[in-house]
Amino acid sequence: MIVAETERLTLSKFTLADAPFLLQLVNTPHWLKYIGDRNIKTIEAAKDYITNTHLKSYNTNKFGFYKLNVKENNTPIGACGLLKRDTLEHADIGFAMLPEYEGKGYGSEASLAVLKLAKETFQLKKVLAITLPTNANSIKLLEKLGLSYQKRVKPFDDDVELLLFAKTL
Repeated sequence: MIVAETERLTLSKFTLADAPFLLQLVNTPHWLKYIGDRNIKTIEAAKDYITNTHLKSYNTNKFGFYKLNVKENNTPIGACGLLKRDTLEHADIGFAMLPEYEGKGYGSEASLAVLKLAKETFQLKKVLAITLPTNANSIKLLEKLGLSYQKRVKPFDDDVELLLFAKTL
C-alpha cells in the first residue's frame, strides 16, 4: 500500500513479501556500521522482523518505516520512516539505502515526504532523530531537513552515546 509519492519514489508499507529486500538492506555495510546488526540472516528472520517491527508499528502507531521504490522501474532501494521508541519522548525519523543508491538525494526526498506525513497525516508536533556522532552523512541530511542538534543521549542498553536532533513541525 503506497502511503506517499515523490518525484522519483513511492513509499509503501512493508509486507511479508518484502522479506528478501529487507534481508539485503539490513546486511549492507552502512546499516551494520551505523544502525547495528539485527542478526537477520534468513528470509524467515526478515519476515519475523517485519512482523514484530514494521507491521506492529503500523497497527500501534499508525506509522512506521516504509519501503522506498524507484518509480521508473519499481526497484526497492531503501527504507525511511518514523519509529516511536519507548526511550524517546517523540517519534524519530530514520532512513537507510542500498549502497548503490546512497548519495543520490533519495534519502532527502523520502525524508521530506515522511516529515510531511508526520505533520499532516499523523498530526505530530515534533520529530526527533538519533545518529552516531561518526555518521557524517546522516548528520548532514538531518540538518538539511531542518532538524537541529539537541544533546547527546544513551537511549539503549548498549551504553552507546548518540546525537539527538529535533524539529518542531
